[in-house]
Amino acid sequence: MAHMSSTEYSPAEQAQLLSIARSSIREGVETGRPATVDTEALPAALKEIRCTFVTLHRDGALRGCTGSMEPLQPLAVDVADVACQTALNDPRFYPVRAQEIGGIDIEISVLSPLQAFPVTSEADLLNRLQPGVDGLVLTLGFRRATFLPKVWESLPDPRHFLAELKHKAGLPRDFWSDEIVLHRYWTETFGDAAA
Repeated sequence: MAHMSSTEYSPAEQAQLLSIARSSIREGVETGRPATVDTEALPAALKEIRCTFVTLHRDGALRGCTGSMEPLQPLAVDVADVACQTALNDPRFYPVRAQEIGGIDIEISVLSPLQAFPVTSEADLLNRLQPGVDGLVLTLGFRRATFLPKVWESLPDPRHFLAELKHKAGLPRDFWSDEIVLHRYWTETFGDAAA
């Protein structure tokens, strides 16, 4: 299942964000901190306050994926912070080492603003989800989890997608409550070949 085609950011802007991500991973591995981004020199689109996820692959295998869900800082700064966070602090993986950086492929997903997604029941949600398009945030009390739209590639059935999202949030896969709060979003996703 293909990602939605990238339209919001020009090839030059995509390349700049990917370069910022790779520089921030290098800086993070060396110093433990993300690279500093000179926001004054950025094009306007990269200064917009946006949330991002950064996914790392090495030899075709997942090497990390983390992101931000609260839009608090300029896009380019968020990419730098999230890239460093993904390289060093994804709890599923050991931190990226310096000798790995050149072999890592970077993928950036820029999230649209979250949209409230009220539903009347689990069946209503399953009927209205758009496989391959919707990212989904599920919140219940202090539990919160999200799946990016690209997760549909490995979980194409809405019922399984939702069950695994509930599991990720620490809930039983067959759980449902009218107290669940849902938001959906879309992403513009682009990546590079390893530098």
